[in-house]
Amino acid sequence: MQTIQQEIDERTKLTSSNKLELLLFRLGDDDGRSELFGINVFKIREILPMQAITAIAGSPPHVMGVVDLRGQVLPVIDLPAVTGCVPRTGLNILLVTEYARSTQAFAVEAVEDIVRLDWRQVLSAESSAAGGMVTSIARLDGDDSQRLAQVLDVETILRKVMPGQGDEIDPAALGAHVDIRPGTAILAADDSLIARTMIEQGLEAMGLPYLMCKTGKEAWDQLQAIAAAAEGEGKTVLDRVALVLTDLEMPEMDGFTLTRYIKQDARFAAIPVVIHSSLTGSTNEAHVRAVGADAYVAKFVAEDLAAALRQALNPAR
Repeated sequence: MQTIQQEIDERTKLTSSNKLELLLFRLGDDDGRSELFGINVFKIREILPMQAITAIAGSPPHVMGVVDLRGQVLPVIDLPAVTGCVPRTGLNILLVTEYARSTQAFAVEAVEDIVRLDWRQVLSAESSAAGGMVTSIARLDGDDSQRLAQVLDVETILRKVMPGQGDEIDPAALGAHVDIRPGTAILAADDSLIARTMIEQGLEAMGLPYLMCKTGKEAWDQLQAIAAAAEGEGKTVLDRVALVLTDLEMPEMDGFTLTRYIKQDARFAAIPVVIHSSLTGSTNEAHVRAVGADAYVAKFVAEDLAAALRQALNPAR
């Protein structure tokens, strides 16, 4: 049996090679078809057969109730109902997930497999089906694969199902505007529309100009273009980019790989990198340190993000 350390080592190898493991599952029929869905294995704490669920008065729609797992009471979300699917055989499995300092269970019809993919096999699909809750499409068998899986945006799903949890940013709570070198901006990358919207609100409240990207590859390409343009003006990239703020899970290139590329390139190594992710826990934080990030902050508490940005931009304070 694998030891915990062996499992951690395996996950570390994934983060150093732009790969991910995707848990594949089915939710039932959508317009007569049974589609595959996926969630990054990093988010999964455990997979269980359906447990006894206690209904809670006044629960939001699609929250089935709560389940008691070894003394921890967790909300159970009807994932097929959220995505507009109808289970063929019922809700048979619970996916217990850890996300942004919270733990919850998603009810699904069936679990299919765990597959290891390169992030380059994952394509952005923000405007696809499931009401905007799909951020990307995974090509499971390579570049020409006809077998596809929809990667769900857990961030958006939780905020749709359980709204009001920090959705509104209070500019006063973020403190005074942050002064950075004139002509510089924050380069930010996140594949989730709702995350980008909240990040933009926070940066604007702090008076920080920014450039927003949807993937790590887009941010890396943008950074190289900025460096080339700055060089043509007799300047360096540090005259244009004050800090890079990146998510971890992104199509084409993840935040681990983006951070490693930045820190291993002499042109960019001095740029502070703050990782902002829903992948919480000590193992993921260890991975963040291993790739050289200057700070890590869990999604999404605007005050925490503001504090991390202030510290990274002004480390002497």
